[in-house]
Amino acid sequence: MPNNIFFLYGNDEFAIARRVREFESEFPDPTTAGMNTARLEARSVSENDLNNAVNAMPFLAPRRLVILANPSAKYSKPNERKKFEEFLSAAPGSVRLVLYESVEPRDAERHWLVKWAAKGGAKAQGFMLPRQKDMPGWIINEAKNQSGVIEPPAAARLAEMIGTDTRQAGMEIAKLLAYVNWERPVKLADVETVSIVTAEPDIFSMVDALAEGKAGAAQKLLHRLLENEEAFALWGMVIRQFRLLLQAREVIDARGMIPDVQEALGVHPFVAEKVYAQAKRFPMATLELIYHRLLAMDEAAKNGQVTLDLALDMFVGELGK
Repeated sequence: MPNNIFFLYGNDEFAIARRVREFESEFPDPTTAGMNTARLEARSVSENDLNNAVNAMPFLAPRRLVILANPSAKYSKPNERKKFEEFLSAAPGSVRLVLYESVEPRDAERHWLVKWAAKGGAKAQGFMLPRQKDMPGWIINEAKNQSGVIEPPAAARLAEMIGTDTRQAGMEIAKLLAYVNWERPVKLADVETVSIVTAEPDIFSMVDALAEGKAGAAQKLLHRLLENEEAFALWGMVIRQFRLLLQAREVIDARGMIPDVQEALGVHPFVAEKVYAQAKRFPMATLELIYHRLLAMDEAAKNGQVTLDLALDMFVGELGK
């Protein structure tokens, strides 16, 4: 099996992003890392640019790193996928090629790149969101990863607030550890004091305004949120909200009700009720388009093509039309 091609997949975007950063950190000399790293989005990169990135020679380093997001969005037909697999198989040993995309657990085993990897084409690594009952343990481990400690009751309360959103959980853990200055374990009282997500009601209100076509109201709510929240944290909350809506819409289309949404999403009953009501106002096709647009904006922000506050403004402006 080639040791230079990796396919990262799953619905835990936080874990996938961390694994990508690990690949980026493997360069022994940070000064040459940027010259030997290419981050590409499959939906927008040309075949010529992809070929040049993969086949270029490393500069003062043992190998190059090419990171390609969302290959399935570009290669959707069987003949396109076969040609792309042949291209990957011919990649030189001087490049480490990392492919990644969001894949739901139910689709993982039949994903074309997972099947190709199983035949020896690459190393596939799955990253799935933990179940709600496993989140307290995940939070405790994540606190250790961030060089801190959180007590089990505090982890359980944070899991109740966050659900299974690992990205937001990671940000909340960082905030809590900074609050205690890494000098003592995070306690339940710390979570109650620091981690009440006060922006959540306004996020619901903003989505309500967007669903009603009230672009001006949605824009005002966004600007108010940006006054009190960091753009990075707010961006994660918006992505989480539309991921929840997408998942809730699937439950609704399967004739599920609010309790089914709560169980499927692993969220607080209040959140399940709000998400259920909002998801009913968006067709599944619309939610899929919105979510893919968010992921494209997220990639553009990571590549420095746009700032997160501008990306949020653009998103609200586009959706509010």
